[in-house]
Amino acid sequence: MKKLWTLCAALLSVATAASAQTTAMSCCAKPVAATETFALLASNTDFSGGHDAPLPYSYEGEGQIVKFKTADGQTGQGFEIKSVTPSKKYLFVIHEWWGLNDYIKKEAATFARDLPGVNIIALDLYDGQVATTPEEAGKYMQAVKTERAQNIIRGAMQYAGQDAQFASVGWCFGGGWSLQTALLAGPKAVGCVMYYGMPEKDVAKLKTLNTDVLGIFASEDKWINPEVVAQFQKDMAAAKKKVTIKSYAADHAFANPSNPKYNKQFATDAHTAAVAYLRKNFKLKS
Repeated sequence: MKKLWTLCAALLSVATAASAQTTAMSCCAKPVAATETFALLASNTDFSGGHDAPLPYSYEGEGQIVKFKTADGQTGQGFEIKSVTPSKKYLFVIHEWWGLNDYIKKEAATFARDLPGVNIIALDLYDGQVATTPEEAGKYMQAVKTERAQNIIRGAMQYAGQDAQFASVGWCFGGGWSLQTALLAGPKAVGCVMYYGMPEKDVAKLKTLNTDVLGIFASEDKWINPEVVAQFQKDMAAAKKKVTIKSYAADHAFANPSNPKYNKQFATDAHTAAVAYLRKNFKLKS
């Protein structure tokens, strides 16, 4: 318990100190960003040690890699599964700290099955890099630059078209970026599901949300802990935005089938809730 409180206090002190810094480590070029505060956890041995390497898995199913231009003159990519019928509805699926691996492609396929009439794009915020060890994952997560990730997300939105509607879902690293995607989508955002990701702490930014949020968390999570979740609820209330919290008596990454801490019952229940939320927000017919 003492170790847990020490870790929580360290995370909170990092976030507080980051806001006041004018210079920082290369991974913290913009220290106020919630996603970069979360990336600092990669340096914590308890965090990285709590993520065992993914079990071997190979996805064989529908979908293909698509590429699109980004505002920084580069190219972004994602794994797309198109709706059988033409649609302007898009769900962006955002990977964990491992990257766009075959498990995420499988998740994309599951959402495509459960949300007929919605185009699915699993975004690649690592620009093609996929980690197979916690050490690699930590390095890739810390190397993500906020501006580059935003350009990839915006590039995917341009690829989808000016009349598109967007919702997002992500886990861990991707959970925080799911919320950031909703913020970037502005008036085109219609839904946001975040699994145990770092919440945005800037109330002014939260006020710009065009959608409510479904937050799925784990009460035994040492990092995105109940205190962090409670603060997120307060911040959303201050921003006059709706957030629905579902908390499970589980650990971080409980919904990841490649993780030894995977809880099938809770993962299934959380996915059911996410699908019901997305169906409602996309206004899909029963």
